[in-house]
This record gives sequence, structure tokens and C-alpha cells, in this order.
Amino acid sequence: MTRVSVRERALFLPDAAALVLADLHVGRADASAVDFPLGEGTDLAERLRAYCGEFAPDEVVFAGDVLHRFDRVSERHVAALETLAETCDDAGADPVFVAGNHDTMLAEVWSGDVHDEYRLADGTLVCHGHREPDGDADRYVVGHDHPTLSIEGRRRPCVLYGPDAYRGGDVLMLPAFTRFAAGVEVNRMRASDFQSPLVTDADDFRPLVRDVEAAETLTFPPLGELRRLL
Repeated sequence: MTRVSVRERALFLPDAAALVLADLHVGRADASAVDFPLGEGTDLAERLRAYCGEFAPDEVVFAGDVLHRFDRVSERHVAALETLAETCDDAGADPVFVAGNHDTMLAEVWSGDVHDEYRLADGTLVCHGHREPDGDADRYVVGHDHPTLSIEGRRRPCVLYGPDAYRGGDVLMLPAFTRFAAGVEVNRMRASDFQSPLVTDADDFRPLVRDVEAAETLTFPPLGELRRLL
């Protein structure tokens, strides 16, 4: 795999100078019993600001399901979206929005372009992952399934890495950037359990888990091997 920096709920691709995150689901907190000291929009912006400070990206790509509601968006949700864009601007990064299946209202609340898929400077194709992309690439970055890995009874957000997994290109599936979504436990999942058509054979996908306290990324065996070990 060419160079990537895995963080808890995001990826930085240095050859493209791009920070990529997916599944913010702005408005999801309205239906969540989870309560954080910070409000939803503040929580998203603070973590985004930290990653921008660490990596100084040229672009921040939001890889779909930026919004949660299909049918309406409140002023509070629009303000949260504007805060995210301003956070990017303050860091000198261009915000890029890619539509997911939840983003039926995104073009109405974001004045800039909304992309179905977006190609980074290094050729990586970013799409949400709910449908097959139109373009071909050596690497695809997607979201959609909200992967987590259960470790000693605790779910941890993980990036799934599938080498040569789709049309001969690598696939990196991001966890949800929002902390209001529980995520889907991938330990025993097979391809038919995933919603994304880019996962055609789950056995070769490796979970990558960021250990925040140790400041290192842990690489686990492919899911096919994990199922035999469990």
C-alpha cells in the first residue's frame, strides 16, 4: 500500500496532500441517546481542526453522508456545515464535498460543487461507496458501512484495507467520523454483509486501528483469518 496516515476516524494521503473523512451524519445527534460535553457540530469541528493542524492538507474531502436527514435540514445543521467549511478555510485547505446516499439535501445547503466522486492529485478516487463508481483507479477511498473492530469487548473504529479488492485497485473503507453512530462490527462479516458494492470479497480486508494513546496504527489479520481465530 502506498503511503497513508491512518487516524482514529480519518485518513491523510500525503502524495495528494488530502485529508479524507466520511459519514459525518450532521444531525444524527438529534436521534442519539449518546451525550458528549461538546455539541455535535463543535465535536466534529474540533477533531477536524486537530487533524488539519497535524497534517496541513491542501484539501479536506468529505466522502459522503455529510448530512443525516434525507428530507429536511435545520438552520442548526446548516450552521454546523458552515463551521466545518470555515475550519478548512482557516487551515488553508479547500473543502470538497462528495455526496452519499443520505445527501439528498446537500446541494441545497452547500453553495459550492457537490461531487458524485472526486479524484485526488495522486489519482486516488474518493466516493461514498454506496454504489459502484464511474471512474477507475489504483486506489479507492470510501465510507458508507461504518466499520468497527471489536477488541476485548470494546468496539474501535477501524479503516478496512483491501489490496487489489475492486477492479484491481486497493480499497480503503473509512469508519464514520461522527461519534454518534455506533458503527458495524466487522469481525465476522462476509462480503454479503457489507452494503458497499466495492467489497466483493471481505476475506482479504485488513482492519487498521489507530491506538491514540500509543500514537500508532495497529494492523490486524484479514477478516477471513480473523473469523478462523475467533
